[in-house]
Amino acid sequence: MSSVTLTAKAIRRSLLAVAATSVATTGLFSSAAFAADEQKVERIEVTGSRIQRQDMETASPVTIISAEAIRAEGFTSVDQLLQAQTSMAGAAVGSSTNNGADGVAQVDLRGMGAARTLVLVNGRRMVNSGSGADSSVDLNSIPVAMIARVEILKDGASAVYGSDAIAGVVNIITKKDFEGLQLDVNGSGTDKGDGENGDVSMLYGFNTDGGNYTIGAAFSDRRDIVQSDRDWTKLATSSIIPTGTLEGLSRDSSGNWVPRADLYERYDYTQDSYYQTPSERRSLFANMTQELGNDVVLTADAIYTNRRSNQQLAGQPAQIYLDVCGQPDVDPLNCMTIDSSMTAAGIEANDDGQVFYARRTKDVGPRIYSQDTNTWRMSAGLAGLLDVHTGMNWDVSYTFGKNEASTSVDNSINANDMINSIYADQDSWFSGAPLTQDQKDAVGYSEKANGGNEQQTLSAGLNGELFELSAGAVGFAIGAEYRRESGFYNPDPIVVAGESTAAQQDPTEGEYNVISFFQEVSVPFTEKLTGEFALRYDDYSTFGKASTWKVGLTYEATDDLMLRTVAATGFRAPSVSELYAGNSGSFDYLTDPWLSDADQPGQILVNRTSDPDLKPEESESYTAGLVYSPNYVEGMSVTLDYWRFKVDNAIARLDTQAGLDDCKAGKASACETFNITQEGDLRSLTNALTNVGTQDTSGVDFNLAYNFEGLGLDWKINNDMTYLLNFEQDGQDYTDTIDGNFGAYAKVRNNFSVSAGQDSWSVMYFNRYVGEMTDLAEGTDVDSILYHNVSGTYYVTDMITLTAGVKNLSDEDPSRVSNGSDGGTVPEVYDTIGRQYFGGVTVKF
Repeated sequence: MSSVTLTAKAIRRSLLAVAATSVATTGLFSSAAFAADEQKVERIEVTGSRIQRQDMETASPVTIISAEAIRAEGFTSVDQLLQAQTSMAGAAVGSSTNNGADGVAQVDLRGMGAARTLVLVNGRRMVNSGSGADSSVDLNSIPVAMIARVEILKDGASAVYGSDAIAGVVNIITKKDFEGLQLDVNGSGTDKGDGENGDVSMLYGFNTDGGNYTIGAAFSDRRDIVQSDRDWTKLATSSIIPTGTLEGLSRDSSGNWVPRADLYERYDYTQDSYYQTPSERRSLFANMTQELGNDVVLTADAIYTNRRSNQQLAGQPAQIYLDVCGQPDVDPLNCMTIDSSMTAAGIEANDDGQVFYARRTKDVGPRIYSQDTNTWRMSAGLAGLLDVHTGMNWDVSYTFGKNEASTSVDNSINANDMINSIYADQDSWFSGAPLTQDQKDAVGYSEKANGGNEQQTLSAGLNGELFELSAGAVGFAIGAEYRRESGFYNPDPIVVAGESTAAQQDPTEGEYNVISFFQEVSVPFTEKLTGEFALRYDDYSTFGKASTWKVGLTYEATDDLMLRTVAATGFRAPSVSELYAGNSGSFDYLTDPWLSDADQPGQILVNRTSDPDLKPEESESYTAGLVYSPNYVEGMSVTLDYWRFKVDNAIARLDTQAGLDDCKAGKASACETFNITQEGDLRSLTNALTNVGTQDTSGVDFNLAYNFEGLGLDWKINNDMTYLLNFEQDGQDYTDTIDGNFGAYAKVRNNFSVSAGQDSWSVMYFNRYVGEMTDLAEGTDVDSILYHNVSGTYYVTDMITLTAGVKNLSDEDPSRVSNGSDGGTVPEVYDTIGRQYFGGVTVKF
């Protein structure tokens, strides 16, 4: 992965040879030239600041990933390239997430949660997207084909960008200023003959008098990989079995009622579940820049993406309560009978006159989740020169984003219809025999839902130089912004009514708006010491006001060494779903402390609630480091940065497993908080969103980049390492642990690459290391892992480029995790695909 420091002179030419800033006041590499003494001086805007400046040196650490690096490493989606970064932790959902993600792909800087990383496109906010009322950006909506580079700001930036930029910012810069026609065809597949990926894209651009127009289109197709097709997959058994259980008992082949533990190995659900989820994406994108005269520039960009994705899980684990005939207040025409064999086995009605029945409805078919989402984003604005003598620039912009989604779950089970079918023929249901076609038709249905998100942003700003000091000019940027966010999600009416065997869920609908004012000042105290100061004020229609600040210093100790530090405050406003989502159910991977190991259900239904009175999260961040480029080693650059992030009033749910364990241990407060009984009745298990959460994480980032010539070749060596010092959340220490619910917080993550080449070719070796961790559930060691990738690029002619490579060259198996989210591991952390071959061709006209 290509990573360069802020002192690198990677500044592209000025967009226009007149005074103009980018429409996006937060845009990366927006260029300007202003006339002072009739002299044109290039100015740029870097991620993390709105102030136009002549170089890239700021106090904040940034990693840059180029389009060339993305292609060389065979990445086919934005989430794949981001999750390979050492600064990522936790378990951001993506192509390997089969359960609960609805095909969405997200980024999770520092493992602090996807909602605490702000995603920008060309410096402006990207609309949240997914299945509806979403709190994060779906990276699938941004095609790889349109990316020129990705900038990762690893610093709190709420004082510059507002809400969500607690852990940092991911700024995706699209291709623009392109001239000609380019066609790209890429493909990949595993050495097992599955998991094929293919994408085709086109880019066309042309220049006009004072402008450029670039358009593109892309199509991507990703095929599935079934879990049971990997020989390392752990046999996954479930206490909810296809033959059904009544109060934990099921009939064997002789008709005897026996404990369900004796029937475990009759069903393995990995044969119905995916390691790689199938998806098709269709995208259109465009950028334009046009000088209008009088030092005014019009810019605009647009993205449209359609995603059609699927996930597949084992048949519905239907769990229902049946009324027992003869019990008080039970309708004698709608009930089941407890016969003598059941009585002899100990099956009896509870205090409510009911018995518990569970059945994995394999006969009906696997649950097939489908999503059809459409995401639009359009942005346009004007920018110009206010004063030719002072270099004052102005800009205004409007950005509109919208997401709509239709989702379905085939082979869902209607609980009421299932109960009535059992009452009509309980002997057939309790026999353990397969369901008849009439029974399957009676209980199965296709669950339908729809949802969406909308974002509108109007921004205006002014930037330039206030006055001159002996060490240089004092730069500034001020501006105002109005943003409106709305979202909705409408579950299937059967689910809303609580008549499905899936978790009950209420509709979501809500909106909010915010008015913001911001300012920045850059002060060169001396030729070596520069201060950067930012202040932002936000007024939300929901919770009210928030103020944030940022102070940064850079000190050029020598020509080779620069020291830098930033202290900042931040916040995250509660999202539409957190405020207005109502009740929803989630089958979480939990252990029931009231049951034996043999009787564990694996997943337990948790009722999740939102809160319209939630307050914003508050954060503090601090970074301190150095950039060292020794003049005695040409081409070498070293960065070392310490970082720490603290979040208070975090919007989070408490640790459900800890609550269950505490309640079992006799803590009445835990039982009350989670709405369960000390006897282990989990039917009303509830976990509400609150502002009582905390996060505290710190670590060190190290990068070494060295470019040199040797043996007649051009060499590039790069090493990125993140060393995690601590990660604590809600009083629990997750440092150096891994878990199916929370993901991975390895102490050491390291990426190393070396490439060599000449004018017409290059080869690269890349490895990714994830350190040894502790299994959070069992306390056992989870092995470290080292992945090896190789690739090569050959420039056949000036028009044709070929790329080929192998990922996971040694076909490493994922490390085992006792309560892993799938297949006995955590697919969001480890490679569950195996060895992959990839290749591509680029043709330019």
